[in-house]
Formats: sequence, structure tokens, C-alpha cells
Amino acid sequence: MPEHAATPAPEAESASTAAPPSTAAGRRTGPLVTLVLGGLTATPPLAMDMYLPSLPEVTRSLHAPAATVQLTLTACLAGMALGQLVVGPMSDRWGRRRPLLTGLAVYLVATALCALAPDVETLVAFRLAQGLAGAAGIVIARAVVRDLYDGVAMARFFSTLMLISGVAPVVAPLIGGQILRVTDWRGVFVVCTAVGALLGALVWLRLPETLPPARRVPPPERGREGVRHAGGVGQALRSMRVLLADLPFTGYMLAGGFAFAALFAYISASPFVIQEIYGASPQTFSLLFGLNSVGLVVAGQVNGKVLVGRVGLDHVLATGLAVIVLAATALLLMSTGAFGTVGLAPVAAALFVLMSAMGITLPNAQSLALLRTRHAAGSASALLGTASFLIGAVASPLVGVAGEHTAVPMAVVQLSGALVAAACFVGMCRPWNARGYARTGSEGDDN
Repeated sequence: MPEHAATPAPEAESASTAAPPSTAAGRRTGPLVTLVLGGLTATPPLAMDMYLPSLPEVTRSLHAPAATVQLTLTACLAGMALGQLVVGPMSDRWGRRRPLLTGLAVYLVATALCALAPDVETLVAFRLAQGLAGAAGIVIARAVVRDLYDGVAMARFFSTLMLISGVAPVVAPLIGGQILRVTDWRGVFVVCTAVGALLGALVWLRLPETLPPARRVPPPERGREGVRHAGGVGQALRSMRVLLADLPFTGYMLAGGFAFAALFAYISASPFVIQEIYGASPQTFSLLFGLNSVGLVVAGQVNGKVLVGRVGLDHVLATGLAVIVLAATALLLMSTGAFGTVGLAPVAAALFVLMSAMGITLPNAQSLALLRTRHAAGSASALLGTASFLIGAVASPLVGVAGEHTAVPMAVVQLSGALVAAACFVGMCRPWNARGYARTGSEGDDN
């Protein structure tokens, strides 16, 4: 029986090895399928970003403290993390379409129920369910990319996805701010439900199956001695254990996860920092949030169009992490008054730099990790997503521990996350020892 468990090599796989059978199909992927994949990665974050301008209103409407309301973000993130651990291996076993369509259906129901939540505890519960179901789109979209692309082509496609999914953070807060002009925070979830329904229809009609039966994790087989556990949960756990035993894979996973913690500290705290501390309106916050997201998208495109294939992926990742550390340090100094009293403009500029650096950090961390494995892409994608969202879920409530009137916790969490990410990258990935496309960024383009 062929081995379907993930098999990371002691060093990055040679780009000259045979590409997955579907690479050619990946090159025939049309713009609509690319748009659908971008939408799958963007829809759950869209539900969070559109909701951000209404966080202060939710605290007043449900008579809950800011830290408790931020748990609605934590619950959604925790759901996305746990859901990926389930859906990723399922997609390796049954293919990509069936788990994806099921997850989208449950996501629609959970999002609609969020609009009806009578209190913050119920909202937290529905947000958890929303995250669990929304995880299907995130983890399967990454697995589909791994099914279709390899080497430098995969890194470039991840940057293209960042362009598409990055539009959501740009547009979502703007839409959320405008929705609040005509309705309350519940109307935001109504709009999210409609967007999810549209995406589900596109997936049903236009996204083909990308994992052929021959490449799926086999089911348990029955014989005279009973069930032989060659697939299922046991196989998924074995695949994940093999992946985690590969030190560079784990290093890239943790580097991306802690960088994501810095990103989510910004997402969780910025509505209060910009609106409550600096007195900006929800519409002004939405514009600033959108501008920062433009920076992320532009940096992602520079990464995909200019850097990938010319500069080593490890080198680009190191640069992104260094810029995040510098921006977070500046934010911490401004928050503690080291530069005296500062206005909104310097803080917004530092946040813009931090967010832009995410555009070259996150896609390269994911690409370098996924390049370590050809099989069980769903399990590998699940580990990457789970690490990011669990670490982000822990970071979310930390930014509100000192109340709504100081930006110090946000800056501390961002700097801590960036430093730990850099330490994991240097200590576990050891980029100076990397070989092949992980170092040069120039191999594998034709595979």
C-alpha cells in the first residue's frame, strides 16, 4: 500500500523531484477559481474585520466589559484553530469538496445566529461555532494550493491569494462603519451571512475537486484479523507527528504563528486604541484600517512579483520579521511616553509599517513550511492554521488586560510575538543552513 503520511526530509525537498500530478492543472486554474480560493481564506477574517468598528457599541449594547467582548474574537479564533485540526485531515481522506461544502453550510447558520444573540455569553458561543465551521475554507484553500502548485509557483500563488484575501480587510471595516450608520452591530452579521451564501454558491458551481482518489489517505481496511488502521484519525495523527518532528517545519509554523499573534493584537486592540484613546470615529478607524490593509496587500504583491524567485525565501522572511520587531518597538516607546505625547499620526504610521511587513512574512512562512511536505497537505495546512489561530486567540484577551485607555498591552504583545517568532525562525529553521529553493528562491518554478 502506498505511504500517504507526510514525509518531511531532513532538509527542504529538492525542487527537481517529481511535481504533484496536479501541477499542470494548477497552471490551468482560471481567475474565478483563484478568486474563490481567495474568498475562502478571506471570509472568516471578513466576519471579524467587518465586526471590528462595532466592538465599542457591542460593549454598550450587551452591557459587557471590553475584555469580555474581545472574547468574541478569541472564541472565533479558537474555533478556527480547532476546526482546522479536524477538517484538514478529513480533506486528506475524503477530498476537498465535501468537507468544504459542509463547513460552509454550518458557517452560514452560525453567522446568522450571531445576529440574534441576546447576551455576550451567547454571542461568544455562536462565534465559536462560526470559527469552527469557517476553518474549512481556510485550511482547504491552503491544501488546494499545495495540490495545484509547487516550489516558487506556490509561493507566488500565496502572494496572489494575499492580494485577493487582503481586499477583505480593506473593504470590511469600511462596510462595517457604513452599516453602523443605518443599523447596529447585528446588521453586520446579516451582511456576513449573505457574503457566505454567495461564496458557498461559487464553490458549489466552480471549484473542482483537486485531490484525486489515488492521492488520498486510504480508509481503514477490514480483514480476518479485524480493522487495520491505515487511515482515519490515527493516520492523521501520525502524519502530524511526523510533520512536527521535522524541526524546520515546526520552526516555520511557530514563526508564522507568533507573527500572526502580533497581527491579531493589532486587530483586537486597534478599535479601542484608535477610537477610545485617540477619539477617532468608527469611519476614521475604518479608513485607517483599510489603509493598513492596503500596505499588507502591496507588500504581498512585491513579494510575489519581485522578490520570490530572485531573493531567497528565508532572506525575505528574515527581513519581514526584523521590520515587525522594529515597528513594534516604536509602538511600545510611543505608548509608554518615551517620545512625549504623540498624536494619532505617528501611531498610525508605525501600525502601517507593521501591517505591511506582514505581507512578506506570513506567505513566505507558510510556503517554506508547506514545501517540506508533498503528502497530507490537509494535515500540514491544519497544523499551520491551528498554530496561528491558537496563538492569536491567546494574544487577543491580553491586549485588554489594562483596560481601554492604554495602548501599552497591545504594543507589548506585538513586540513579544515578533521576538518569539524571530527566535523560532533563527533557532529552529537555521536559515544559514538552508539548501535548494528555501535558500535561493530560484528553483522549482517549472515543477
